[in-house]
Amino acid sequence: MSQPEDTFLSHLFELRDRLIRVLLSIGIVFVCLFPWAKELYALLAKPLLASLPQGGQMIATDVVGVFLVPMKVTLMLAFLIALPYVLYQIWAFVAPGLYAHEKRLALPLVAASVVLFFIGMAFAYFLVFPTVFGFMAKVAPEGVAWMTDIEKYLSFVMSTFLAFGVTFEVPVVVIVLVQMRIVKLATLKEWRPYVIVGAFVVGAIFTPPDVISQLMLAIPLCLLYELGMLMARFVSKPDADPAVSEQNPDKT
Repeated sequence: MSQPEDTFLSHLFELRDRLIRVLLSIGIVFVCLFPWAKELYALLAKPLLASLPQGGQMIATDVVGVFLVPMKVTLMLAFLIALPYVLYQIWAFVAPGLYAHEKRLALPLVAASVVLFFIGMAFAYFLVFPTVFGFMAKVAPEGVAWMTDIEKYLSFVMSTFLAFGVTFEVPVVVIVLVQMRIVKLATLKEWRPYVIVGAFVVGAIFTPPDVISQLMLAIPLCLLYELGMLMARFVSKPDADPAVSEQNPDKT
């Protein structure tokens, strides 16, 4: 067997082993959290329950929904708790193939991505949900019992968490684009008007149909874009600047 095939198989076996470790870590955390599955769902549903009219409650239209939905919440939390170990396994697998300067850039960006994603989820849970649910409770027509199915609520929460988590990754995306010289910093500044319009379009698509929630996604998106450009100015190499590039055309 040739050397390239040996190398490929060794990488394949390593990937399998690390994937097994990742699944085991998530499974262990899930088993530890399993006894508190109902309490975890109650914590996730707290923003909605606090906004429901007096005597209001959530419903389950699926026979097994009262069991499966808390299990899904517990699994999601288990993944988030095990995420540092999951990222370590991913890093240990890809790090040997990176150059030293790529490692210096990748590790802080990965850490920042995780922190920003968690901040985006916390922003949605503590600020967006109470605001949106409070608004919905006020606009509900008279005589209408405003209740929701627990499965639909989980779907709404997951999509909102994902939308705000990804939104808060904008600074990292901007830094990567500039550092990899895919887009120049000056070009990103020129795109600012389009980004503002796009932010409100994204807010209209991924949030409920009210102005408040749209603003609560669009405004942070614009501010994070500006933060990304500010940070990119400090981490980018000197020759990434257009003026410097013209003076040093031979540099890559």
